Amino acid sequence: MRSIKMSHGITTSIRLTTELREQLEKAAHTLHRGKNWIIVKALEEYLAKVNRDKWAKEAKRQSILASKIKTEEEKAWERDMEEDEWK
Repeated sequence: MRSIKMSHGITTSIRLTTELREQLEKAAHTLHRGKNWIIVKALEEYLAKVNRDKWAKEAKRQSILASKIKTEEEKAWERDMEEDEWK
């Protein structure tokens, strides 16, 4: 995963539930990291997953579309095949 280096960041505020704030503080203490570091990492991972999901969905869409396209060879085979051979 590509990590974004923050040389100059911007400050923003978020509203957390008490439970989520407590979990964040516990994780920061356990990992010996700042709460900001954890939030940034979590946001990076979430956005990377959203992007992967978007590309996977598009790849599936294109695969379905491509599977509906018949080549000239497939068209000729269907035209020339004898149905009696399949019985």
